[in-house]
Amino acid sequence: MKIVSLFGATALAFATVASAAAPDPAKTQAYIHQAWDTLTRALDDCSALRDPKMDARPVLYLPAGFPMPVAMADIRQRCRIDVHTLPRRIEKLGDLMPATLPAEGLLYLPKPYVVPGGWFNEMYGWDSYFIQLGLLADGRVELARDMTDNMLFEVEHYGGVLNANRTYYLTRSQPPFLSRMIGDVLAVPGAFKSEAERHAWLVHAYPLAVANYHIWTRPEHRAGDTGLARYFDLGQGPVPEMRDSTYYRSVIDRVLAHPEKDPGYLVKAAEHPDAAEAARLKTTSCDIEASSVCAGAWSQGYRLSADYYLGDRAMRESGFDTNFHFGPYGGTTHHYAGVGLNSLLYRYERDLHDFALQLGKVAEARQWAAAAAARKAAMDKYLWQPDRGMFMDYDFTAGTASAQPYVTTYWPLWAGLASKAQAAALEKQLAVFERKGGLSMDDLGSGAQWDEPFGWAPTNWLAISGLDAYGFHDDARRLARKFMATVDTGFAHDGTIREKYNMALGNADVKITAGYTTNVIGFGWTNAVYLELHQLLQAAPKPAATH
Repeated sequence: MKIVSLFGATALAFATVASAAAPDPAKTQAYIHQAWDTLTRALDDCSALRDPKMDARPVLYLPAGFPMPVAMADIRQRCRIDVHTLPRRIEKLGDLMPATLPAEGLLYLPKPYVVPGGWFNEMYGWDSYFIQLGLLADGRVELARDMTDNMLFEVEHYGGVLNANRTYYLTRSQPPFLSRMIGDVLAVPGAFKSEAERHAWLVHAYPLAVANYHIWTRPEHRAGDTGLARYFDLGQGPVPEMRDSTYYRSVIDRVLAHPEKDPGYLVKAAEHPDAAEAARLKTTSCDIEASSVCAGAWSQGYRLSADYYLGDRAMRESGFDTNFHFGPYGGTTHHYAGVGLNSLLYRYERDLHDFALQLGKVAEARQWAAAAAARKAAMDKYLWQPDRGMFMDYDFTAGTASAQPYVTTYWPLWAGLASKAQAAALEKQLAVFERKGGLSMDDLGSGAQWDEPFGWAPTNWLAISGLDAYGFHDDARRLARKFMATVDTGFAHDGTIREKYNMALGNADVKITAGYTTNVIGFGWTNAVYLELHQLLQAAPKPAATH
């Protein structure tokens, strides 16, 4: 497997040499330029079929009714994989539950794609948007278009853009960036051989983008009667990718240690319940007979509630796994109309408006413009907090705004929905998040990776590019230099690029005490954002957009 060759013994040997080196942006960029090939997967590459998170024999699933690729016989033998066809066509997320399949496996995609790195050896939803930005910045136009084509294939055959192309993700999506991926490909000179080809591609892409958008207008994804959306996974109980109960037991223990912060996660229950109690737990907690992980998720006389498991699943769809902003361990994520998600959907609606106009669908364009305007009005009503000068997530079940700031407050700038007055107020709040190494997620030191003092490439990029679009060029460039310097420092130390960084220290010294503790090497979206920030610093500041 190519990741091992680059990031295993080779990286360790290089780290010994690099540990005393001074940060050198040229060396960081050289690493990034060659990393795309290392992180690229294709069907004829046996390493693409392996799931590092599992020890089982690799399994590949084709869509129902999809013709067997000619090369499959050779791949099956050479890579020693099992090949199955999904039992029926999937119209929308949740149509096919992972537990009904004979084995977990990789979902077929027709074109090459870039994986994040480490044990993330599949094509992820929101990672792919940022990876595509990096590919375009690096002139890898064909591969960037392949990424979008694969996303469209997921919508057509698997019910929507998935968390990633594994069967255990068939019940959830991820933050919706498909329309931006389409728009960015359309805008690149040379992405198509002719205007006719470009038009035909958009004719194909537009209805699939619309179908994917409607994931977020289904009843399950509605945030009450706010007119806004929430994250929601369509499965129940522990997520199928969780291999044992350790994580869930740690949630129980943490809540018991801090009972004043319990949102109602705990259900008193026996470790080995009798048949009657097991039947009740199917409704109040999870099905211990169907899931060994559920059965083992017990500690000190308690199990986790069914509502917690819904929140846990929603948290994973949000991409912020794990955080304490949406409750301890993100377990109330599904109770919130999030600033981040609704900003992305506003931009999605504006993109669909633009695509419809390009296709001559004037009436549809008006409908998309009206949908975007309605979302902006709802965000102003429920999410904008003028006394705080920030957009704040809204708990629609309690009818109250979150009191805890989150860096997604800057995503409305990226989406272009903030007014000039709102943008000016947001700019004044940068000190809440700004640290030595860039923008931290918040000012809440929970020990989880999506909280203080940690920062991530995508959240830094969305804030920085949004600030730049609204004319706050000095802020954008200052933050860009900080985050790039953090990546450079980490690379000089051990010759790697990571998925997340310590914003307080300005390096890759990340110590997680709640949730996932590894700082994965790779790393697709960090590579991409680094290149985008470099381009921003090289370019002349653009006039502020009018809003």
